[in-house]
Amino acid sequence: MGPQLTPTSLKYLQGYAADLLARVQGLIDAGELAAYVEQRHPERHTVRSERALYDYVAELRSRHMKQAPPIAKVTWDPKLHILKNALGTHTAISRVQGGQLKAKREIRIASLFKDAPADFLRMIVVRELAHLKEPAHGKAFYALCCHMEPDYHAFEFDARLWLTVQELAGASP
Repeated sequence: MGPQLTPTSLKYLQGYAADLLARVQGLIDAGELAAYVEQRHPERHTVRSERALYDYVAELRSRHMKQAPPIAKVTWDPKLHILKNALGTHTAISRVQGGQLKAKREIRIASLFKDAPADFLRMIVVRELAHLKEPAHGKAFYALCCHMEPDYHAFEFDARLWLTVQELAGASP
């Protein structure tokens, strides 16, 4: 039998229906959650460097959000999840240059996603790109996420399962 978690301790899955949480707990109890996630998302991404991450984000932005503001920096952040309980962040840093206010946008992705399935990196990047246009998590935000990635909601749920697997394995997500 695998590690025991109560539905309330499934912190990455809070807000989901009780029957769904019970099915996840059943997979955990049977020691099958990791295999389930691996079977659904076997492909790992090859984005390792900061430059490759920037290019990956820029390509998605140019394909789906041509009118979005340019992104000045994209980086892997090893402290992001631990400090902010976030998987990715987007910021706009404003500076005065020549009498004009300029905003540089940055995206930071939690470095634990360096070893994640490709679908999960894509989901995080899509989420942060959507925040460039829609700051709040509302209907328009999720519609934009689904426009860029039709399987967004399934990938988000499975990424939460993957984070649970990481926690059960003793990794610190």
